[in-house]
Amino acid sequence: MTNELLSEKKLQNQTESELLRLPEKVLQFGTGVLLRGLPCYLIDRANRQGIFQGRVVVVKSTDQGDLGAFERQNYLYTVCTRGIYEGQIVHKNEICTAISRILAAKNQWQEILACAANPQLAIILSNTTEAGIVLQHESLDKGIPASFPGKLLAFLYERFRIFNGDFAKGMVIVPTELIPDNGKRLEAIVLELAHYNQLDYAFIEWLEQACIFCNSLVDRIVPGAPTADKAEAFYEELGYRDELLTITEPYCFWAIEGNVRVAQVLSFQQADPDAVVITPDIRRFQERKLRLLNGTHTLCCGPAFLAGFETVSEAMNDVQMLEFAELLMSQEIAPAIPGGLPAGEAETFGAQVLDRFRNPFVEHRWRSIAVQYAFKMRSRVVPLLWEYHRRYAMPPQGMAFGFAAFLLFYRADSAAVSDDAGARFREYWTRYSPAEMVDHTLSDSDFWGGNLTELPGFAASVTRWVDHINREGLMNALHSCLNKIHENENTANTLVG
Repeated sequence: MTNELLSEKKLQNQTESELLRLPEKVLQFGTGVLLRGLPCYLIDRANRQGIFQGRVVVVKSTDQGDLGAFERQNYLYTVCTRGIYEGQIVHKNEICTAISRILAAKNQWQEILACAANPQLAIILSNTTEAGIVLQHESLDKGIPASFPGKLLAFLYERFRIFNGDFAKGMVIVPTELIPDNGKRLEAIVLELAHYNQLDYAFIEWLEQACIFCNSLVDRIVPGAPTADKAEAFYEELGYRDELLTITEPYCFWAIEGNVRVAQVLSFQQADPDAVVITPDIRRFQERKLRLLNGTHTLCCGPAFLAGFETVSEAMNDVQMLEFAELLMSQEIAPAIPGGLPAGEAETFGAQVLDRFRNPFVEHRWRSIAVQYAFKMRSRVVPLLWEYHRRYAMPPQGMAFGFAAFLLFYRADSAAVSDDAGARFREYWTRYSPAEMVDHTLSDSDFWGGNLTELPGFAASVTRWVDHINREGLMNALHSCLNKIHENENTANTLVG
């Protein structure tokens, strides 16, 4: 049976077959695994509950890759959820029926524009990578626009024209690219392109008032297809072959900045209000992810790498590394999050983060996390250092330890990764003693956006941990660091009390 393709497998019941006949309500730019494992997955779940009742027509914007697998499987694919949620192993397989068809911009542009005439179409989603939301001045009358914002503008202009500027036919546009203020940035580019093309004032008014561009934050690890050596085991379990098999973790979260109208249009949110949150301001969710998840990753990366761990789950199987991550989040990062979080939210989210870190089915490598390590340290961690100092006026020992390991990472010959700032740190090690290296690095205001030696005791703590790691090894130094964090915890509680 494993030779049978998913397209040849009979859907489980009449309801699933009916799902394939639902009308198209969403236009999606991008065919990648994140979109398949998050918005399409959520839309399918809502359809099965009789809530949204719509499918997704997908635009393939680039020339890379082909659509053969999608066509052979009638646009069906299996979402295999693997991981840990609330301490329990999750092992689930679901066929996703959300995608109705895929149109390639290169040779089906007119068919894409024809979708603008669909009165039921109300949503546009995108994930064109961070490089997709960029301004490229181009004329709409010169053929198929090259950029994603150009294609989006052409589609919206076609819809405006077809419906004679009817404000009721405006679109809700939700980009999922991982850049700050993705919706507002996309809106600004589209408006600038509209002015560049000297489009009608009435259209620009329709664009600004009838269409809503929403900032959004997606948070789910979607590795996609299994490695070749593991694929056959999946096919054997499923009973059929799936060329689009999509592995994902159990955790699923999508924050969308919007009003009542947005909530009405994105009605699939009702199927899982915990997974899809529509709110007027999503900055709180951005901060908690950036600091508690990404910041913890960054601060654990150097220690885990120097200790010889290759993957996140491998490191989290070590008692000391797990405690380090847990204490970082609860004792140092959570209290220093700019703007703060509601009571109990840091603890709940932190527990979910640890479950995700321990997921044995996701091979998240520290070497991958170390890509652009210095810039990640600057954006994710440095603001926490200043806020922690403002609150407690003492150095956070876990962050200092993570920073020390970050510096030592650049001295390891095996640490070469893609890092635009890495060369400067490696070169520093050839010129300075460890203490000088710490002082020279922390005082680089141009890079860090401030002189980190002005944080009382922080430079001395980093220097001490660099020396401790050099003398006694990473794990012995980590044991001492954990004790020091507990000491700080008692002091911090006294200060707050």
